[in-house]
Amino acid sequence: MDTRRLDLNLLQTLEALLEERNVTRAAERLHLSQPAVSAQLARLRDLFGDPLLLPAQRGMRPTAKAEQLLAPLQASLRQVRETMMTHQDFDPAAAGMTLQLACTDYAQAVAAIPLVKRLRETAPGIRVAVRNLETARLQRQMESGEVDLALISQENAPPGLLTQAMFEDRYALISRPDHPAWRQGVTQERYLEQEHVVVSLGSGDFGTAVDVALAERGLARRVALSVASFLLVPEIVSQTDFIALMPERLVSAARVPLDVHPCPFPVRGFDVAMAWHPRSHGHPGQRWIREMFAALMAETG
Repeated sequence: MDTRRLDLNLLQTLEALLEERNVTRAAERLHLSQPAVSAQLARLRDLFGDPLLLPAQRGMRPTAKAEQLLAPLQASLRQVRETMMTHQDFDPAAAGMTLQLACTDYAQAVAAIPLVKRLRETAPGIRVAVRNLETARLQRQMESGEVDLALISQENAPPGLLTQAMFEDRYALISRPDHPAWRQGVTQERYLEQEHVVVSLGSGDFGTAVDVALAERGLARRVALSVASFLLVPEIVSQTDFIALMPERLVSAARVPLDVHPCPFPVRGFDVAMAWHPRSHGHPGQRWIREMFAALMAETG
């Protein structure tokens, strides 16, 4: 292939086509007409000697060669964009970029939603792709550019990442209103007698750090239900006699009726931090997002 016939515009068109798998959507994304994108696709097919995209029932299907091209193409264009951005001032109002954010559903509710709202006000051209946090894969995801920013406790962050503390949270005891267990007051003994809901992200375990803390004091509770989502717990508790310890920030955002009490025994809270890869530390857009995000979380206390 004669690489002299390739230019940056053609490569950006190829990236958009392979990601969108639809000429119309790619044209909209590139702010070009559909015939112009179709003409560029024809040039790309000629240059690569491959159809690249074939008609499918919905949109288009990439060929095997196109699938091989996508990852290195994305990485190369990302590097070009970052290099260009380091030599110019960052204007949030005019910026067009995508933030790949990894976090738990707890962090989505208490941090990602406020972030998205603020971005819509100050930088409407910045898109956010929120994905589930996979701690074991986070280092590799950030090295490859799959993830730009993660919300994670500092103690769980992989050692090769940079971190900045964002906020702390602590646990509160929640139950449905007028729960019969609390008619004589909330005590440790009555707490331990109840059936509990816990959150186990993907593993289905019935034991958590709270159970470890209880065991150190020679105590145990009755865990009857393990769920994979923090967001399910308030809904379940509001409709049953199950009780739960939940992060206070999430409890305050719940939209179901709940009784909230202090935890009847000492239990350690946790921190939430931003984590990012050193390769994106100097990126003007990423840096602006991190600074804005940290200030936003400081506003919320």
